[in-house]
Amino acid sequence: MTTQQDVVLRVNDLRTHFQTRWGTVKAVDGISFDLRRGETLGIVGESGSGKSVTMLSLMRLIPIPPGRIVSGSIELDGQDILQLSESEMNRIRGSKIGLIIQDPMTSLNPVFTIGNQVSEAIRIHQDIPKRSIMEQALSVLRKVNIPAAESRMRDYPHQMSGGMRQRVVGAIGISCQPEVLIADEPTTSLDVTIQAQYLALLKDLQRDSNVALIFITHDFGIVAKMCDRVAVMYAGRIVEQGSVRDIFNNPSHPYTEALLASVPKMEDDVERLYSIMILAGEVPSPLNPPEGCHFHPRCPFVMDRCSLEDPQVKEVSPGHRVACHLF
Repeated sequence: MTTQQDVVLRVNDLRTHFQTRWGTVKAVDGISFDLRRGETLGIVGESGSGKSVTMLSLMRLIPIPPGRIVSGSIELDGQDILQLSESEMNRIRGSKIGLIIQDPMTSLNPVFTIGNQVSEAIRIHQDIPKRSIMEQALSVLRKVNIPAAESRMRDYPHQMSGGMRQRVVGAIGISCQPEVLIADEPTTSLDVTIQAQYLALLKDLQRDSNVALIFITHDFGIVAKMCDRVAVMYAGRIVEQGSVRDIFNNPSHPYTEALLASVPKMEDDVERLYSIMILAGEVPSPLNPPEGCHFHPRCPFVMDRCSLEDPQVKEVSPGHRVACHLF
């Protein structure tokens, strides 16, 4: 049974909007979820569903202007970080909440050495001597299995392969032993072999430190391998969330069913693979989302009320919640 003490991060009715010349973009439109210590939560959905903006909101890295978190709460260890000043938030980023960016070529600074970049968060958040800072940075590089870590400390990002750079970004994310680690599609640029090694590395790090992990991905194979629970996002909202077993064995929202049907199955002998694009086009524009349930223009089970009323979240089984008028 989950207790209040198990929850390290609680997000409630979070809304993040962007003001543009064309109108208000509701990129995150009222999402709620809990994250427990040592747990991995997968956030999945098509491009444009709001996954990365959710991640930036949790870190309070939304560019102002044009973006703004307009309502909701983000409680880290019971403290609402939306109420903190920017200087207070700077002490939390990197120390209590770590981040692994999906593209290490754009997140690593090409003019600073690997050692300088890995040690930066340690230098900011920990009051220890310079020698100890570099020793800790070296230890973190070894922890993520960087070969010849001591010599690599003097290298620049362009001197490393894509897989090695991704490990360095991971080392930066865990350098101060955060309570929550957000991984935003960290395996996108990796080949299959390196991807498997990197996922195994993240699992090992989580087991050793009991860090809570948020894994943002398009890949249901990664979800099955890495995650304990899954939140399915569509048009800025979470339409279904539950355990991996619930989502895979009993998908309840039509969008979740469509996403899972889009995953090719090697044992199936079909002439044409299923595509979610069959469902009347793409994710709707956040500038002008449909009234009622945002998925209703593409839903094969649409009813009259779907275009008029927002569906309420219903618990279809313990811990398995869905926002759909079918329930």
